[in-house]
Amino acid sequence: MTTAGHYRFRPRLVTTLAAAAGIAVTLALANWQLGRAHEKETLAARLAQRAQDAPVTLGSAELPAADLEWRRVTARGRFEPRHAVFVDNRIHRGVPGFHVIMPLEVENARGGASRYVLVNRGWIAGTPGRAGAPQVVTPSGPLEITGVAVIPSVRFLELSKDVQQGNVWQNLTLERYRAAFPLPLQPVLIQQDSPLDDGLVREWDAPNVGVDKHYGYAFQWLALAATILVFYLVTHVRRAAPQESR
Repeated sequence: MTTAGHYRFRPRLVTTLAAAAGIAVTLALANWQLGRAHEKETLAARLAQRAQDAPVTLGSAELPAADLEWRRVTARGRFEPRHAVFVDNRIHRGVPGFHVIMPLEVENARGGASRYVLVNRGWIAGTPGRAGAPQVVTPSGPLEITGVAVIPSVRFLELSKDVQQGNVWQNLTLERYRAAFPLPLQPVLIQQDSPLDDGLVREWDAPNVGVDKHYGYAFQWLALAATILVFYLVTHVRRAAPQESR
């Protein structure tokens, strides 16, 4: 027992060991989350640099997805509206609508087999009463499309098995698209940012690698460590009796 002024500190072995273990674990977890945040910051810087590099030209040869993800790319060809997909429940400034996904048949200068690349052409508002897919203007001639190459996320929650109604889909993955349309595809999707007079909105969010999430988790673990320490001190420090404080 330690006495200081009008207070005495009387630690108990079991609770002291438990508090020490709890603080050690929470501090270790906080440090791990900080490390993950620093890793994600490095990744975000690398992705930002890739977006500034010279665009990669997509042709008829399939390229590795890892070499293209978050790179600026360009492709020249013709849209194939027969195989368009409208991804539902995409919100733009509070208005529900669709993302217009359409394959672009890439021109092949050598005259070989065709290859396609999916293009997210942009957002369009939903039809009145949500009655099917909206009408989209699609140029018939060859176009040069530029944008950022992404891999459609597979992290989504679907509460129903009814996720495809014709060309209106709840979510898009390359595997799901290949199953519906057996086209030879590049392993990425282009988020188009080149201008086109089609009335679609092309405003894309920057890649979010989750840096803030890890800092938030680190703060929670640090706060828990502090809570354990404060609780331990409060429960082990008592006001000393008059004779003990002399």
